[in-house]
Amino acid sequence: MAKSVISVIGGMGLQGGSVVKALLAQGEFKVRVASRNPASDAARALAARDVEVVHADLLDPGSLVAAFKGAAGALVVTNFWDPAQGEREEEIGAAAVRAAREAGVEHLIWSTLPDVEKLSGGRRKVMHFSGKAHVDAVVRSAGFARHTFVQAPMYFQTFLGPMAPQPRPGGGRGWAVPTDPSKRVIHAGDVSDVGKAVAAAFSARGRLPNGSVLSVCGGIYSWNDFVSTLRALGHNLEVVRVPAEEYDRLFPGAPEIRETFQYFEEQTYFGPQHEAHIAAANALVPGGFSGFADWARLYMKPGPASVRSPK
Repeated sequence: MAKSVISVIGGMGLQGGSVVKALLAQGEFKVRVASRNPASDAARALAARDVEVVHADLLDPGSLVAAFKGAAGALVVTNFWDPAQGEREEEIGAAAVRAAREAGVEHLIWSTLPDVEKLSGGRRKVMHFSGKAHVDAVVRSAGFARHTFVQAPMYFQTFLGPMAPQPRPGGGRGWAVPTDPSKRVIHAGDVSDVGKAVAAAFSARGRLPNGSVLSVCGGIYSWNDFVSTLRALGHNLEVVRVPAEEYDRLFPGAPEIRETFQYFEEQTYFGPQHEAHIAAANALVPGGFSGFADWARLYMKPGPASVRSPK
């Protein structure tokens, strides 16, 4: 009997890639990935692992027909940080959801985040959260047989990339943050755990309540927690609080990140319903998710030669 197809839109990225990896490990479904360039080395590597790679682009909703046709399930992941998506994320996500419904997808999983504008009464503008959240209503009203929302945490992997420790003006390395570094409000986790949760959600089928929200994380942390963990591993790091106006001048796009951290301080990363949504994800993956200390011991050992990129 042929396996049902799960289509992953965004499968060439970090989050979608984690889902592809988890689905392949699970072995229950045939995996299909949409790619702007099926001839790329990354796409060819997936094809060598028996992944069906089709030409499709989130920026061209018509091209998604090939990605969704005949698929029983689909994950849709958009990327605010892709300059081609950015502030169009809501539009692009909604179009992809509608294309999946028109193609007959039975179970759609939409990668979303809390609506910061709504939760803050309009005081905070965090478009890489709210743009995704604004698509939630489209998912609910589309008429899928089943739909699920997955919320990814702040990835531990960001400490190896965009949020790696930086040189401090007075010497040393670490982070400048615009909020209280002692407040434990950041839900963070290994991106690979998102894949485990999504694969489990597809496998659960009707056993998972329709419309479930799965918030995936390894724990809730403060900036001080991150620093103390890394210091225990031998890193000489510090975190310093700076005024908002100073933070906004540190790098391009800083105001968006500053508003994000301020939202965390007020509502936590996953917002006021985080306990129920985290419990829903944990129930799907009995083995649990990776904590920061375990992850850091593997990937953030002191010394450039010992820092490894997760595979």
